[in-house]
Amino acid sequence: MPELSQETERERGVPPFGLAEVTGPSMVPTLYHGDRLLVRYGARIRAGDVVVLRHPFQQDLLVVKRVAERREGGWWVLGDNAYAGGDSTDYGVVPDELILGRVRFRYRPRRPDQRSPLALVRWALSAARPVFSDRSASRRLRAR
Repeated sequence: MPELSQETERERGVPPFGLAEVTGPSMVPTLYHGDRLLVRYGARIRAGDVVVLRHPFQQDLLVVKRVAERREGGWWVLGDNAYAGGDSTDYGVVPDELILGRVRFRYRPRRPDQRSPLALVRWALSAARPVFSDRSASRRLRAR
């Protein structure tokens, strides 16, 4: 199915938000496998933001990474987990048109083993949180 431009989406009244699910460990400890994300498509991107992007070599694959810095030709993106890989150290700078949106909110589904009242309270207090930009993480990541 062809993609619509942002102008066409606004004209048709398509909401600028979408949902995504995290798979894999590349964003641990910020995001974990199975976390659900609320993504603001077309949002302004700054260093430190967590974003959803199309993989540069496999564009049907969506990837969640943190923007480390702006470079010539696009954005340098890195995972928060230095040992997981699968970021700009592997595929280089990501062009602007492949950055889809900024992650605004994270929801962690309840695990089946969380049945005790205390476990449910802990889950309820930590399940949904905003995802903030982390400028210090951006500086740490650039140093890698």
